[in-house]
Amino acid sequence: MNGFVWKPATVGEALQATVSFFARQGIDSPRLEAEVLLAFGLGVNRAGLLAALRDRLPEEQAAGLGELVQKRLTGCPLQYITGRQEFWGLDFTVTPAVLIPRPETELLVETALALLGRSPKTGDTWIADVGVGSGAIAVSVAREIATAQVLALDVSAAALAVARQNAKGHGVAERIRFVEGDLLNPAIDGGLRLKAVLSNPPYIPAGEIPSLQREVACFEPMLALDGGDDGLALYRRLAPQARRALEPGGFVAWEIGYNQGRDVAALLAAQGFAEVRIIPDGQGHDRVVTGVFRGECEDEGED
Repeated sequence: MNGFVWKPATVGEALQATVSFFARQGIDSPRLEAEVLLAFGLGVNRAGLLAALRDRLPEEQAAGLGELVQKRLTGCPLQYITGRQEFWGLDFTVTPAVLIPRPETELLVETALALLGRSPKTGDTWIADVGVGSGAIAVSVAREIATAQVLALDVSAAALAVARQNAKGHGVAERIRFVEGDLLNPAIDGGLRLKAVLSNPPYIPAGEIPSLQREVACFEPMLALDGGDDGLALYRRLAPQARRALEPGGFVAWEIGYNQGRDVAALLAAQGFAEVRIIPDGQGHDRVVTGVFRGECEDEGED
């Protein structure tokens, strides 16, 4: 990489150089990212890294750290390098096969738990996570609700493998059924009635993807980003499917783009959902849409 000169003699020099490279590259929180990356490369935590600043770096070890720094400078997200991301207070494995869990998605989990908490506890509660990805939503809900049985759906076998690993690591794999399939079709075909349909589907308009951050546009899976021409393609298919799969009184809770609340709410209302709400995030942007299916509508065809 042009301008990359890497000859640190100590851990401290490596950290100083990494912070400088990251700052020049415009990486957010360059000091924090540098500490996390170098700690990962040295096999220690951040406290251990800071305690070792005066330690000398053998040439081979320094070279290995340099390779990690160069990889991050190409735009590869830190989480894909370390293979880790925290969500809902839990540590998740992530790979380039899955979207990196965002803090904003915790609002979806919080909302779903609040709605499920108002439900009568009568046996197992079946919940679907459509587009399970890393399993962040499914695992977090299963950890919080002991009666939850989760149907984890994804069209990507590679994503399902990551989700399985996370479910096993957090002790909830026995209560999550992993199924490769298109949206809710496996639940509908199997006649499974659901209490909730949760999802963080792709919602970025296809034409806007090239203008996203390089870390997102060039490294995160397109399957988890591309929401079609207007970002709403998956919601149009998912709304009628959810109506068919939910039991009376069941609900949906879906993450949405910052300006998609009214459109997604209208899709749900057109399918007979009641109590449709748009829930903003901490910055006041549309973030989650919910709706309750009362069961009045007769089944109609859907795509």
